[in-house]
Amino acid sequence: MSSVINLVVVSGSPFRPSRTDVVLGALATGLEQVLPVRTRVIALADIATDIGAALSREHLSGDVEEALRAIEQADVLLVGAPVYRGSIPGLFKHLFDLIGIDALAGKPVFIAATGGSQRHALVVDHQLRPLFSFFQSLVLPTGVYATPDDFTDYDITDAALKSRIELVVGQALPVIQGLFPAACFRTTGPLAA
Repeated sequence: MSSVINLVVVSGSPFRPSRTDVVLGALATGLEQVLPVRTRVIALADIATDIGAALSREHLSGDVEEALRAIEQADVLLVGAPVYRGSIPGLFKHLFDLIGIDALAGKPVFIAATGGSQRHALVVDHQLRPLFSFFQSLVLPTGVYATPDDFTDYDITDAALKSRIELVVGQALPVIQGLFPAACFRTTGPLAA
């Protein structure tokens, strides 16, 4: 077992800058502060054209195929998407349509979404949670949802959102520590007693 946890962040935003990226970055930073993780970010904004043109993995470029393998080989996934017209982007869903059906089984998955108003908050539980449950992932119990009111420009300024991010990271620690004890229990470094 590796002494470093392989964290893969998947941003479903087709645009930059993105509030989705900011929320995912805050969650990743929270994990990096308390766990020995190596973080890789896969952004839909970088691979959307390739994903949209591919009906199967055989049609993907080498770089995008490598990104899919990174998702499949992650120890922990941190996944988020914006909400447009009541749903996650189709290209984000298509990205996961190309993932191996058993590749995410048992992997801890953080879920997050951003949207224009609270009207879209249920996307976390009605679209993201079922998607990763289908993959038999270990979907963590609390998701994160944010609206433009939670930000000033692209900085999180809402205290409740900051607290929710801390809560989600805190709830995930026992799960991750239980799955990766060699990485999490050591005598030196940020996790030392």
